[in-house]
Amino acid sequence: MLVELSAAVESRDPSTRGHAARVTALADAVARRLGWSDERIAILRIGGTLHDVGKVVVPLAVLGKRGPLTDAELAQIRVHPSAGARVVAAIESARGALPCVLHHHERWDGRGYPHRLSGEEIPVEARLLAIADAFDAMTTNRRYRRAVPPAEALAELDRCAGSQFDPELTRVFAEVWSATQRAAG
Repeated sequence: MLVELSAAVESRDPSTRGHAARVTALADAVARRLGWSDERIAILRIGGTLHDVGKVVVPLAVLGKRGPLTDAELAQIRVHPSAGARVVAAIESARGALPCVLHHHERWDGRGYPHRLSGEEIPVEARLLAIADAFDAMTTNRRYRRAVPPAEALAELDRCAGSQFDPELTRVFAEVWSATQRAAG
């Protein structure tokens, strides 16, 4: 049911099809490298699958807009973590992932949303999902811009480590990505 719920959200914006699965796989690989328990990884996987479920409340005109968003449209997008948390709270089997959904747009420097948490106040699962989410968003085509090569996305993650992203998790993410690419090719 959780995968179907995520797919329903992604169907509203075809440019994001497969996003939740890719984010989940990326975060899972990093969590395994970090030695997280199977239980913790299971929660992370639910959080990755449902991290954008709150976008069901965002108007299609905003989700599908090709140009830059206005301040009012950005405000509509920024409600999705809280809206998603309400959805997840209603699903007993997913409640453990509520912090992932609610906090995946918080920033290491405290300038994120919805609660402006900073550093280790942000649950580590949400910090990891934020990195995987940003990487996937940068490396896939969207209505409003073309994908960038993975090396460019990794450079952007590194540039934002310590401000937007957890610096240690960003480092491990880059290591895992590089190892995966070496193994694949």
